[in-house]
Amino acid sequence: MADDCLFCQVLAGDLPSSEVASTETTYAFRDIDPQAPTHVLVIPRRHITNAGELVPADGEVLMEMIAVAQGVAASEGIAESGYRLVFNVGDDAGNLVPHLHLHVLGGRQLGWPPG
Repeated sequence: MADDCLFCQVLAGDLPSSEVASTETTYAFRDIDPQAPTHVLVIPRRHITNAGELVPADGEVLMEMIAVAQGVAASEGIAESGYRLVFNVGDDAGNLVPHLHLHVLGGRQLGWPPG
């Protein structure tokens, strides 16, 4: 864990969060500034800066994140109507927290392009 990382602090219990799902390697919680009726973040428990830092050895945690996101979509009732999964990398993409996180967005018609 990185001491100065906001999401590492959430994982440590130092900052509050609204848990949606939890596994041995991931944690999912509601975004504090939701951009859709369902906006959940899925993060790895191990600190990885962003999707641009992923390496082949991270395949298992990445697949777990996707599986958790699918479960979140089902439990939130958006699996059938559709949902968006988003990784942001870097400042220009709006990546505000440098800890890998997967956005699960849904619950309404989502425009294209995103944003």
